[in-house]
Amino acid sequence: MNNDKRLVKSSRDRMICGVCAGVADYCGIDVSVVRLLWIIFTAFGGAGVLAYIVAAIVIPEE
Repeated sequence: MNNDKRLVKSSRDRMICGVCAGVADYCGIDVSVVRLLWIIFTAFGGAGVLAYIVAAIVIPEE
């Protein structure tokens, strides 16, 4: 069984680095939901900004 599902930054629906679009593609949900959740995490504690920066560095390009 070959599972080709990989977490990569999206190049087609990117706003800043393509992290949210890549996560949405990987999870199979709408990119708007991921972006909204990321904003909520950022508003409550600020961890979203650090997580986004780390994800932008660690997640490979498509």
